[in-house]
Amino acid sequence: MSFALNGPAPWYATGGPGLWYATRATGLVSLLLLTATMLLGIVTAGRFASENWPRFLTVGLHRNMTLLVLVFLALHVGTTVVDTYTSIPATAAVIPFVSSYKSPWLGLGAVAADLLIAVMVTSLLRNKLGFRAWRGLHWLAYACWPVALIHGLGTGTDRRTLWLFAAAVGCVAAVAAAATWRLATAARAGTR
Repeated sequence: MSFALNGPAPWYATGGPGLWYATRATGLVSLLLLTATMLLGIVTAGRFASENWPRFLTVGLHRNMTLLVLVFLALHVGTTVVDTYTSIPATAAVIPFVSSYKSPWLGLGAVAADLLIAVMVTSLLRNKLGFRAWRGLHWLAYACWPVALIHGLGTGTDRRTLWLFAAAVGCVAAVAAAATWRLATAARAGTR
């Protein structure tokens, strides 16, 4: 396939719908994976285990799911930055509120990314930090998830669609149910 030097470039050479769809898809997958990571983290904190589901399985899934979230987040940011439809600098992914495009919503995405990176880095340094410091910093994950959810609902072009609303409600319901279970088990055990 050849391109005329003076003719218009095809849509995939200038961004076009391919990157737009990729940004939307990787953003949604990132949110779903982050929700699953939250659920696994809550279940891990509640020390859930059974004969058919040992605790090490939950811990391993939680760690691996977090890495998968980071992969899809990198793809989400990468497709957003490369897409020429809007001019979003790479710095907007980590420095909140620097983009002129939907600044409050993109800023929340940067805050969520920064929180996720902080949780990941402190988890990698867990042995050097000590358990109490790590645990205190790991609580940032509880802030990361709702901020990411709000970012997606505010920035996304699909925010007014029924399917995205249903996905968001499903994510909120799942995390709320897991948090309720965790609080109930902690209350029964007489712990905080």
